[in-house]
Amino acid sequence: MSQSSLLCENTTLHSTYTIERSYAASPERVFAAFSDPVKKRRWFGGEAAESFEMDFRVGGTERTRRKTPLESPMKGAPLTNETVFQDIVPNQRIVLAYTMALGDYRFSASLATFELVATGSGTRLVFTEQAAFFANSDGPTIREAGWRHLLVQLASEVAD
Repeated sequence: MSQSSLLCENTTLHSTYTIERSYAASPERVFAAFSDPVKKRRWFGGEAAESFEMDFRVGGTERTRRKTPLESPMKGAPLTNETVFQDIVPNQRIVLAYTMALGDYRFSASLATFELVATGSGTRLVFTEQAAFFANSDGPTIREAGWRHLLVQLASEVAD
């Protein structure tokens, strides 16, 4: 993360963005990539994580923990993503709240919604994130780029 993308101390930046993707797979298949822990770990990057735990139900949690690269400013500090599932409508919608922390410092909190809409040829996914970024966070530009990358990986997971 570059210094220019870091927020100043005691600053909170709010951001909302939407990403739309189309997949040549049914909503059931796309939903399964979110709800099945083995599939989710594969496309979400959890295979490289120190730990990945998931309890996919309303009120359930997901936690991913990985070490930051040794070349990063935090040199191997744990990067943790903690999620609570807020709403789940099978094959249609997933709403979750998540925080990200580096070591003991929580640097963002978000509400994210994944909407799955059946199309004639597959599924249109509409992802919306409402985020609060705190001092020394990655900020909305880097976070959106990260989600765009993850949704490309999701395409590989749901491909026939």
